[in-house]
Amino acid sequence: MVGGGGGGASSTWRNAYQEIANSKPLFVAIYATVFLGIVFSSLYVLSAVYSANSSSSSTSWLSSPPIPTSIDNTRHVDQSSNFSKPTTLAAGSSPPTSNPQTMQIKPIWEPPPHGTKFPPLKTFRLTKQLVQQRVKDNVIIVTFGNYAFMDFILSWVKHLTDLGLSNLLVGAMDTKLLEALYWKGIPVFDMGSHMSTADVGWGSPTFHKMGREKVILIDAILPYGVELLMCDTDMVWLKDPLPYLARYPEADVLTSSDQVVPTVVDDSLDLWQQVGAAYNIGIFHWRPTESAKKLAREWKDMLLADDKIWDQNGFNDIVRKQMGPSVDGDNGLVYAFDGNLKLGVLPASIFCSGHTYFVQAMYQQLRLEPYAVHTTFQYAGTEGKRHRLREAMVFYDPPEYYDAPGGFISFKPSIPKSMLLDGEHNLETHFSLINYQIKQVRTALAIASLLKRTLVMPPLWCRLDRLWFAHPGVLVGSMTRQPFLCPLDHVFEVNSMLKEQPEEEFGPAINFREYSFLDNPLLPRHVKESRLDVQLCQEGAEGCGVSNKTSRPGILRFPKRSNEDMFKTTFSSFKDVKVIQFSSMQDAFVGFTDKRREEKFRNRMKRYVGIWCCVENHDPGHIYYDMYWDEKSDWKPMPPQSAEDDHPPWKVTLEESEYPIAAPVPFQSTKRSCVLVRRLGM
Repeated sequence: MVGGGGGGASSTWRNAYQEIANSKPLFVAIYATVFLGIVFSSLYVLSAVYSANSSSSSTSWLSSPPIPTSIDNTRHVDQSSNFSKPTTLAAGSSPPTSNPQTMQIKPIWEPPPHGTKFPPLKTFRLTKQLVQQRVKDNVIIVTFGNYAFMDFILSWVKHLTDLGLSNLLVGAMDTKLLEALYWKGIPVFDMGSHMSTADVGWGSPTFHKMGREKVILIDAILPYGVELLMCDTDMVWLKDPLPYLARYPEADVLTSSDQVVPTVVDDSLDLWQQVGAAYNIGIFHWRPTESAKKLAREWKDMLLADDKIWDQNGFNDIVRKQMGPSVDGDNGLVYAFDGNLKLGVLPASIFCSGHTYFVQAMYQQLRLEPYAVHTTFQYAGTEGKRHRLREAMVFYDPPEYYDAPGGFISFKPSIPKSMLLDGEHNLETHFSLINYQIKQVRTALAIASLLKRTLVMPPLWCRLDRLWFAHPGVLVGSMTRQPFLCPLDHVFEVNSMLKEQPEEEFGPAINFREYSFLDNPLLPRHVKESRLDVQLCQEGAEGCGVSNKTSRPGILRFPKRSNEDMFKTTFSSFKDVKVIQFSSMQDAFVGFTDKRREEKFRNRMKRYVGIWCCVENHDPGHIYYDMYWDEKSDWKPMPPQSAEDDHPPWKVTLEESEYPIAAPVPFQSTKRSCVLVRRLGM
């Protein structure tokens, strides 16, 4: 008998059943009912136990309490493919079950059990099996970076898991990041790059090395037969993109772009004939077709043969070798590269760049829902990227960020309607508006320093856009409104504000937060509800004086033009209040009593503002902002008249400048200028 013991068990059941059949019909019914009840009860108990084990996981976010996500806690993944590489499990994943075609994968954010030892590095090798374990609908979403971008990566993962997506992997370019992500329960693989853990800086040799790692990674994953959604770490997902990508099953590659002028007003692909800007490789989707694999190989070979080629420029050059004709149908695809690759350009209105999202708010104007935002077209380096995402409330910070020692101060900015809306939008009206706001911020920073509190920056209004080349105020054809709420890095040097400076020369550091901070849903209730409103008043008016008594609960009347001692005397009684909000900063503070401290504060402030760029028909064309513009009676918004004049206001000569400003490239054509923006402004 084939089956051995199994046949004996079957014979026993058959004999028992025959005996029952020979009995009375009533007993047949009773025995059948009892038998079925036992079977269904057993299945129910097993199901309940399995579900309880599956749902016991929690999400760990930095050092915070668990944050629930919308992902399924268990997934069964098809493992039936033949793998060309040795079996290597994802770190922290469960061993194979008795069914070789299914495998239970640990939920993202579930850390390894207490007492677990860190696995050998070879455990984290990128293999076909590792990728297959995480795919969903044959799609894998991948990013990579080093430890300097740890917080960006955590935000990237958190957005995806909140959207219910768990088919993701993170490539670690250094061991420090690899270990950190492993202990947080994030699926990670070792890229073997052995990079520095520091911020590499845009345009640096290490930055270019990272670009080459990207194309090597694409070339490695496509042969696994999965679709690859490749992302930079300085972007976040706001909506599940997979249904959108599935709308174009014929596409070999779907890429984002630096397009700033809309070519469509709905959610269809951008019209490839009208996209003059660079294709942006920070967000692009690859299908494992022969054409896509060929493109990846040739792109990789190009970069490895010449280390001076920037990865994105190389991609644009090779893809644009042939453009056209359109693929049959009305799907927006075009034949590119070798004439066989089907390419689509994702709409810049909803797969947003830093310009279409933060400056134009194109998706809002077109009443569309954005899928993603990539922090391009920005200034102040990595710090500027992080601050922009915080302004949009799409960056996840640890709990301590929302409850700073000493508490916060904020203020209601005062801007006359005529300064904001009246007259033409030109250099004079733009700088009048900015300078009016700069002066209020300067006062608020002084009070924050005095009270040892963190300043919540106000929203900043601009009349003119900031770019890297000459332009008439806003980009022609774009949807930039005037005036517009502009990112802080358009005016302030966010990286300089965050840079550690010697206290003996610059005084104590002054912490700050983004203008949307107090509206962020992650702000704890105990911070929101602990608030003091300070109403500035004329000294001598009824109820206006130096006092720690509130006129009404939560409201304090405080004299304008108060000095250091008046501030200390009054607000020393409110140290336990989390948020102190001033009704205005106009004439709120007369300055520090200690002249040396005032000098240090001024040294710090002068480095806080940057440049506006750029006027047409003038070289150089940028204009320096001046934190103390109001102390110069002849101050006017003018570009440097010579190379000798081209330095920040606080510098005597350009040679002494710690932050030399490269001469801007004159405006030429729309296509070239857009490519230039991407080259300079990632």
